[in-house]
Parts: sequence; C-alpha cells; structure tokens
Amino acid sequence: MDRGLVIDTPYIDRILSGIKTWEMRSTATKIRGRIALIRKGSGTVIGTAELVDCLGPFTDAQMMANQEKHRIELERIRSGQVAKWRYAWVVRDAHLLPAPVLYVHRPGAVIWVTLDDKVQQTLGER
Repeated sequence: MDRGLVIDTPYIDRILSGIKTWEMRSTATKIRGRIALIRKGSGTVIGTAELVDCLGPFTDAQMMANQEKHRIELERIRSGQVAKWRYAWVVRDAHLLPAPVLYVHRPGAVIWVTLDDKVQQTLGER
C-alpha cells in the first residue's frame, strides 16, 4: 500500500463505519487495490480500504437512486451543491486502524498522497 486518499470528515467516518461504499469525486480513477484512508487536515492515516471500481459519471436521477451508497443528502443533490461529484470511487473492506499513523503531507497533495517507506512498513504491520 503506497498511497493514501485524502477524505474530509464526516465522509471518512461513514466509509470506516461501513455505511458509505461510494466516495464521490469529480474525476474518474484507474487506481485499484488497498489504499490508506487519510483524514483531511489531520496529518494521519486512520484506516485502510480496498478501492475496487470507478463508476459514472452519474445524472441527478442516478445520484438520487444510489443515495444509500454515497450518503449525500438528497437536498444537496437537488440544489446542485454537489454537481461536480459525479464519479463513484467504490470502496469495500474498510478498517479503522488501532491508532493513527503520522505521515508527511507534501505540498500539492490534494487527492492522493504517496506514502513514504516508513509509513508503508507501519501499515503493513497492522
């Protein structure tokens, strides 16, 4: 696991609790496999998950029909607040780490963070 996905609160908590399986993004991704989950602004990896697919782009109707997967409030979809988030990054098997793991957040890393060897080794031991 060499990369981490930066996710804001409360969305990361919903993924880790298992109630959210789609992380909605404005672009597609070809990345697949086990990834670290980073709480935005924390400087820590707090969990891991398997990124298994990327679906979309979705219409408003499709977004509303799949609300139980992405957990975005219907009013936010109707109002256009989330109009740019049309791709579902499908995650499964999310796990909260026993303790957060500090990492170095390099300038410019907004979506993905490349994890250094020490962090990769620490995550591999958990």
